[in-house]
This record gives sequence, C-alpha cells and structure tokens, in this order.
Amino acid sequence: MTHRLEVAPGVHYWPERLGPGEQAALLDEILAGAAMAPFYRPTMPGSGASLSIEMTNFGPLGWVTDQAKGYRYEASHPVTGEPWPEIPANLRSLWTETTAYAAPPEACLVNLYRGTARMGLHRDADEQAADAPVLSVSLGDTALFRFGGLTRRGATATLKLSSGDVLMFGGPARLMFHGVDRIQAGSSNLVPGGGRINLTLRRVTVPRNVG
Repeated sequence: MTHRLEVAPGVHYWPERLGPGEQAALLDEILAGAAMAPFYRPTMPGSGASLSIEMTNFGPLGWVTDQAKGYRYEASHPVTGEPWPEIPANLRSLWTETTAYAAPPEACLVNLYRGTARMGLHRDADEQAADAPVLSVSLGDTALFRFGGLTRRGATATLKLSSGDVLMFGGPARLMFHGVDRIQAGSSNLVPGGGRINLTLRRVTVPRNVG
C-alpha cells in the first residue's frame, strides 16, 4: 500500500494507491456491472433539474435521488427495477484494508463525469452509520476535488485526484462539505470515451455489533 497522507483532520489520501494494471482490471469490473445496471442521469429534489453526472450503484443498497422522493437509498435500480450488482471483491478488500471498519460497505456509488460535469458542494448525510467513513476511488481523468468543513460557507481546500488515487474521510470530517469543481479532460485515456469514474463506498445501516 502506498503511504497514507493526512491532508486534513479525518481526511486521508493514498496517491496512486492502485497501479495501472489494478485500475484497468477494476474498470473492467465496473463496466461489466454497468452493463447490468446502466448509467442514468438522476434529478434533484424539488427542482427536478438533472445532475450533470451520470450514475449507477453496486451493492445491496444504492444511493438515488429524484424530484418526487429526494435523496435516499434503494435496493434496486430506479430505471430497470433490478437489484444492483455486487460490489467488486477488490473494492471490498480495499475498504477493509483502509477503513478498519467493523462491517462491510453496503453501497458503492458510481459517478461518471464527462465534459463539463461537476458536483456542487454537499455532504454525505443520508447514512445511518455516521461513524463509518466514506471511501473514494478515482479512475480516469484527474478531478479538482474541493473540500471544507461542516458548514457550506467555511474555508475550503482543493486536492487533485488522479486515476488510481484513494481518499477516505471520517471522524471529524465525516460530514464535511465536498464537491468536484471540474475534471481535467484528456488527462487520462483509461475510461472509454474519456472522462472520470468515481467510486464511493459507504456503510449505510448501523451494524448490529457496532454502536
């Protein structure tokens, strides 16, 4: 494992944690899963505006959003109605190695960024297991990742996340505001058609033996 850097209290970063071969193998698994659970473009609660990213999920639960019901976790794909594919074994192993959390992840959100797609500042607050960290894996084009504190208007910092990088936030940073300002198009040729795929592993429910 590459050396872990603490870039802020509770925010840990492993640059180039996955080598080129591991990235390619993981991408193959992600694309195979996406063939069963296709990428789709979700909508925002209230306004119904489409997000600029496309997304899908792996695991027993998947994070979804729409105009009618808002942010939540569901056990099936909102378009196909089918259960989400399993989380790849190498991602489950990475979760165990990096987080040391006492239970496995239940959701792997897969976000696809192309062109001018971005993600505004937000925080991951829809999970019951608030003590579990969030683990992020980057594949493809480099992203300008912005993160701050527990309020939207607090000071922020920017970190470049390149293909193969792994980021984890928990503890005092578990509910930090974060987002993606933009991707650097063409900085990687890993993803077919260009762009960036971000994998976000989360524990949703409180484990029976934790807390």
